[in-house]
Amino acid sequence: MPGTVLLLAASPVGRGRLVNAAGVLPVLAAVAPAVLSGADTAHVVELADPLEPQAVLTRLRAAAAAPGPLTVYIAGQLQLDRRQRLLHLALARTTAATVRYTGLPWHWVREELRLRSAADTALVLDLHADGEAWRYVAEHGLDCGPHSTVHGRVAAAGGRRGPAEPAYMKAVATLLRSGRRPPLAALHEQALVRIGGAGAGRDLVLAVAGGAAARPPSAHPPVRHDRPRPDAALRTGPHVHAATGTGQDPHAAISAAVRDGRHVDADGFAARHEQLAVRAHGSASDEALHWAEVRADLAMFAGDPVRSCRAWLAVARTRLGAGQTVDSPAVEAAVDRAHHQWGRITDAAAARELGSALAELRLRVPGRQSGALENVQQHLRQLQAAP
Repeated sequence: MPGTVLLLAASPVGRGRLVNAAGVLPVLAAVAPAVLSGADTAHVVELADPLEPQAVLTRLRAAAAAPGPLTVYIAGQLQLDRRQRLLHLALARTTAATVRYTGLPWHWVREELRLRSAADTALVLDLHADGEAWRYVAEHGLDCGPHSTVHGRVAAAGGRRGPAEPAYMKAVATLLRSGRRPPLAALHEQALVRIGGAGAGRDLVLAVAGGAAARPPSAHPPVRHDRPRPDAALRTGPHVHAATGTGQDPHAAISAAVRDGRHVDADGFAARHEQLAVRAHGSASDEALHWAEVRADLAMFAGDPVRSCRAWLAVARTRLGAGQTVDSPAVEAAVDRAHHQWGRITDAAAARELGSALAELRLRVPGRQSGALENVQQHLRQLQAAP
């Protein structure tokens, strides 16, 4: 089955740039698509210093929905939203003051991959972080979710003049230009050997099956001592069985059903897990809400925007009813996704019904995109005026 590759290199324009991320794209682009993917053939999407987070989200969402293996290569820099204390991938227009609106929230990456399996989804990362973001990552780790394998590094910004180079990603690209892609774990080790001790003591090395968070080098002993590599620590995630082949990952089964066009089977499988989670933990629990969100996405994949919009609205109401704040990422994401699916509804009666509910929610949850409430109200007026 053909694979999909997303090459994303992003960093701010101007004095805030810590890394010349886009400089690695010509080297990556010189690698054959099949080698980048590890599949027989692959479709490659390249994003160089994108301006808008929504544009990146659209490409990421399309890549995540594609059948077959997915590899996402990201070179760039992390910045922290000081208000919500959330990590963002800085884009071309990002500054310290505007990161919340101009950067790509890192949790969007995790969320878009949640219907995939770590067995066929990989992240290769070369990220640089300013002091504030670095301290956050060192304390909390870099959460990539349980549905992908992760290799790469997060480097602390040094005292150098000018932007740094994405040395790890360039090493990966150089190795791949040989015409073959070894297993990612081996490729990762070889890349670390190539960059030597350039980031020793200042890099968090990511080598995680099934998604997890990198931890500061001092938190755990180095994994190995027989290679000349930066201090490294890794922590396996809760779904490591998805990558190693032991146990059963329900998300893998659901993804397979979606790829085969068995949308009813996929939703039925997710519904059973949702019911089990509700009985065990309650309808507002993280476990139950996770499966409710999976079902909302499954409705989208099945081409049913009415059901998807209705599900996302229910998720948002449940989260708010459980005491989550109107600007929490999960609440904002649920309303944004309901809004997106509402815009795809062609049945006027259903659009009017759900539009009223969406407008009511948008009054409470305006989200990060300016004009979202006005957009709903204007479209709703047009629907109500139509015969």
